Amino acid sequence: MFRFLTPETIKPPFARYSHGVEVPPGKRLVFCSGQVAIGADDRIPEDVEAQTELCFANIAAILGETGLGLRDIVRINAYVTDRAHLKGYMAARDRLVADPPPASTLMIVSGFARPEFKVEVEVVAAGD
Repeated sequence: MFRFLTPETIKPPFARYSHGVEVPPGKRLVFCSGQVAIGADDRIPEDVEAQTELCFANIAAILGETGLGLRDIVRINAYVTDRAHLKGYMAARDRLVADPPPASTLMIVSGFARPEFKVEVEVVAAGD
């Protein structure tokens, strides 16, 4: 379905992601806004790994509205507020996304709209 691009002529990815993903003609694209770790009950987990899991759960719910799921993600943009959060974010992401992994960017930012948020994740998914 997708063609995962990791050319041998450039340095391999630093973590579990692909340098690029080709989406074949005729596939639908779904763009998800950045999701922060807040549940429908307004609870926000303290731990960055739990926050990441909730971000991806929210994304799964959005994709589910179109018949797609986390396996259909072709691109992730993620943001954390501290280098200390990289390990927890990557552990959750690596458990939740398909193999081969999508293209991905991870940035450290100064903060989000509310100080208790440690991570935000936005994705692009593609499917039939």
